[in-house]
Amino acid sequence: MKAMVGTTGLILNEPLLWEIGKKGRIGFSLPRRDVDESPLDSNLTGEGPDFPDLSEVDVVRHYTRLSSWNFGVDSGMYPLGSCTMKYNPKTNERQAALPGLAQAHPLLPPQLAQGALKIMHDLEQLLAEVTGLPTVTLQPAAGAQGELTGMLLFYAFHKSKNQQRSKILIPDTAHGTNPASAALCGYKSIPVQSNAQGILDPDIVAGLMDEDTAGIMITNPNTLGLFEDNIRQVADIVHAKGGLVYADGANMNAVMGIVNVADLGADVLHLNLHKTFSTPHGGGGPGSGPVCVTRELEPFLPVPRVEKQENQYQLSYDRPDSIGKIHAFYGNFGIQIRAYAYILSMGPDLKKASQFAVLSANYIKERLKGIYHLPYDRPCMHECVFTDKNLQQYKVTTLDIAKRLIDYGFHPPTIYFPLVVQGALMVEPTETESKENLDRLVEALISIAAEAKEQPDCLWEAPVVPKVRRLDETTAARKPCLAG
Repeated sequence: MKAMVGTTGLILNEPLLWEIGKKGRIGFSLPRRDVDESPLDSNLTGEGPDFPDLSEVDVVRHYTRLSSWNFGVDSGMYPLGSCTMKYNPKTNERQAALPGLAQAHPLLPPQLAQGALKIMHDLEQLLAEVTGLPTVTLQPAAGAQGELTGMLLFYAFHKSKNQQRSKILIPDTAHGTNPASAALCGYKSIPVQSNAQGILDPDIVAGLMDEDTAGIMITNPNTLGLFEDNIRQVADIVHAKGGLVYADGANMNAVMGIVNVADLGADVLHLNLHKTFSTPHGGGGPGSGPVCVTRELEPFLPVPRVEKQENQYQLSYDRPDSIGKIHAFYGNFGIQIRAYAYILSMGPDLKKASQFAVLSANYIKERLKGIYHLPYDRPCMHECVFTDKNLQQYKVTTLDIAKRLIDYGFHPPTIYFPLVVQGALMVEPTETESKENLDRLVEALISIAAEAKEQPDCLWEAPVVPKVRRLDETTAARKPCLAG
């Protein structure tokens, strides 16, 4: 690799605000009082908070310098597997910031919130079209709450049939939150082992599925980045025993406009708007996890439901079989606006987004195959999984590779997940990265593999360029400091 993306540069230290401040400094001017001063009773207030005295320059530079320590998708490539850290188009932010939307109070009566309700109604219709499942709720706040909503729908459905089922089948390639979501609804998780190709085996599912099993939770594409080729057969097996099929749609970025989820046999699907539909992710903003269902499960969806009645949008609570409210008001509306703007601006090119995401992952897989161990050498979807097996003889681990990538200017990919692959290194490039960026990442990983053979000690000490160096993770895990 000719030149690293990362460099040392001007990385400024930043003391605490209490060390910067000096008594008497003022950063703003209060407006002139139009009432007489009336000091508060110190017996009621105490001594008051210990705020430092700061000038405007102190405050602006403090937060600006701190922001230079951060890394985000606006700074560079963020190849986190199963997270779809794609670039967020700024037009989405502009629409969400429109005063009529951003400042709309959630307690406005429907007649004063027709624009907001129309966006919610239309977004539901668009998500139904993208997935093939006809009915949608926008209420869940993120993917994990979407999973919980799905499990509550399973429970309500079986209850309506006067059935009490106690188990859920969960493949070993499913997302880690799936068992927790099932457990919260009182279900016992039954693990399903994937086959040698990294996908579900219908015979194994048939051997586990019985009349006490409420259904199965399938992540497709799964956490190995592989499409579940046998999903239709698996769905038929589950349905034959009266069960339901839950599809974890966190990896929908690989199949938008390509796969009809209903045709695969799914009864419930959650979507991560903060992944697939390009809205702020993680610390960048709240999530949104809409749930799409079949007509049969529509009566159980959370209330309120947005309905169009005589050219007006209304909120309907008249759903006696509903699982109730699972989020305050109607979900994270600001995130919904961003996703709505993304879908409208992309239109039929949503399909291209998935195609480019899959192409990018396969390009990386093919370029690194042989240099890094590839446990499943077959076409992948949106992400590919390598391991540290080829470098273990040099005492270099997946963690060393990830830490060294920071020196090269790349945020590390997901490591040690999925758990079914020992020493996993999961790379998800997304469709928003150019070929030049993909090549830079590949060249960095090739250089790191060469370093592992020639000078492994530079990997053991990595990262050496950033402000914060490698932490003692072993001690932190064994002797955590919980005092704050």
